[in-house]
Amino acid sequence: MSKYLVLLLIGFTGVVQAQSMCTDSWYQSVDKVLQTTDGLGHGPDIGSDEWKSVIEFKLGVRGEANVPERSSDHWCQYIDQHIKATPMAAGSTVKSSTVNAAQGPSYDCAKVEPGAIEAMICKDEALSALDRKLSHVYASASIKASNEHPPRLKAEQRGWIKGRDDCWKSDDVGACLRMEYQRRIAELQAQYRLVPQTGPVYYQCDGNPASEVSVMFFKTQPPTLIAERGDSVSLMYQQPTGSGVKYLGRNESLWEHQGETLITWGYGALESHCKRRP
Repeated sequence: MSKYLVLLLIGFTGVVQAQSMCTDSWYQSVDKVLQTTDGLGHGPDIGSDEWKSVIEFKLGVRGEANVPERSSDHWCQYIDQHIKATPMAAGSTVKSSTVNAAQGPSYDCAKVEPGAIEAMICKDEALSALDRKLSHVYASASIKASNEHPPRLKAEQRGWIKGRDDCWKSDDVGACLRMEYQRRIAELQAQYRLVPQTGPVYYQCDGNPASEVSVMFFKTQPPTLIAERGDSVSLMYQQPTGSGVKYLGRNESLWEHQGETLITWGYGALESHCKRRP
């Protein structure tokens, strides 16, 4: 083997190792935050499968379908994203009860302004639980969005937070916040395929083969769908209705009713009469 090839292989190996997050130093840094030992040196070997199981438990993600294989580098990326999405990212030492005992939201309540929306969430156990769930879902979405071009997840999340904080204008602030969290969680789960899905289902509209809508249904809460018509895409949420099943998006809707599907697409558009394509 030539000297040039040897050097090339060594350089390539170095690049691969540099890109790997699953290193002893990373394992140690995670353990300093989540503390898998009892303080007397008793606990799983850091970096072992048992240790990784404990880490998943402390983050509240053990058993979730979207957790990567523990032997993969994706697992380390997944855990790293979850930790960064919590107050633990600041490097403070936290007890496991902070993660598991459902005491508060994903952020540090000691640092929020009194009277702010975040302070209200801190005082409400149900809203705190929704905030923690959104934190986990966002971390999972961040992994899927790592190669997104252009990157939009962080910008969208900042926009969502501003919208959430506008709930102070609502007559029922608590109900507004619950809806905002539930819809954002469902939106991320659908957009980044984090939950089971059904489809695609194709609808032919107004008897025109060229007028077709493709739909994926997602088992979120509330249920959602993502519909595509030409180059246009719409996320819709299931709505309460007295008859059939109805989904509503920003300017689109889909209503399956008495064996027929009515679809509107675009602001002020007329309903199209559609049928599922066999």
